[in-house]
Amino acid sequence: MNWEIERGLLADGRKLICGVDEAGRGPLAGPVFAAAVILPFGIHISGLNDSKLLSEKMREQLYDEIIEKASGYSIASAGHEEIDRLNILNATYLAMNRAIEGLASAPDLALIDGNRNSGIRCESRFIIGGDGKSVQIAAASILAKVSRDRYMVDLAQKYPQYGFERHKGYGTKQHREMLQIHGPSEIHRLTFLKKIGAGANANLRGKWGEALALDFLLKKKYTAVSTGYRSRHGEIDLIVENSEFLVFVEVKLRKNANFAHAREYVGKAKQEKLRVTAEIWLAEHETQLQPRFDVIEIYAAYEYAPPEIIHIENAF
Repeated sequence: MNWEIERGLLADGRKLICGVDEAGRGPLAGPVFAAAVILPFGIHISGLNDSKLLSEKMREQLYDEIIEKASGYSIASAGHEEIDRLNILNATYLAMNRAIEGLASAPDLALIDGNRNSGIRCESRFIIGGDGKSVQIAAASILAKVSRDRYMVDLAQKYPQYGFERHKGYGTKQHREMLQIHGPSEIHRLTFLKKIGAGANANLRGKWGEALALDFLLKKKYTAVSTGYRSRHGEIDLIVENSEFLVFVEVKLRKNANFAHAREYVGKAKQEKLRVTAEIWLAEHETQLQPRFDVIEIYAAYEYAPPEIIHIENAF
């Protein structure tokens, strides 16, 4: 890899050129990252190449060398909610624009890996296979990839059940199996989960709603007791407690409230099943707390974020 592309542009009067690339367009979870890099013209970094062709160890080594030798660099991201709202292409452009605009000196031109640039706000040139042709795009690809991988490893501490430290959110067999068991977390991309299939997606969306509800309750200082408790009479989505109450929670997730509030789907028959199931749980577990039934409504259309969460205490 050499400086041929940049050399020609500099000869045409460009003064400051950056390379831009992204990482994480394909995963089912987490943000998409982008990096913008300006390297001193002609500098040699041994082993520099498209990040996808390098080992993790090599990427980590090059990451430190790129940052040390760069005249300027910036790393940015667009989150899973922005991906669901904007679609992955526009969210990628958003992350790229944030990276470019985060540079200390504004470039005259951005070289970007890809085949179209309608969403980039500065003057740019897209190069197909650019991460294997341009030194600066290759450097950007490494910064974006390593940064995102590190971010997903950190998320694995919060969501250990998914194995993010291994697959970084991509749709591996293991990841899909864990989704079927645990459902999605609040950092999964709902629009991407549609690809898994309509039947599976309905289940995953419900699990995602329960994860949102639990996170909401934990932030309100409740403590998780049980999730998905089943009896032959029914299932209780969440059981939580605080200093006063043991709370049996029914979670209802809807795209909107145009036709009926989510609470209206918890009718008399459903309430009776929940009461009987709660009585079975209480017979199996000792507690001094006062039982209570709550409903959590979540309104979350694929097109909008963040979801609206309504907590109805002592609902029935």
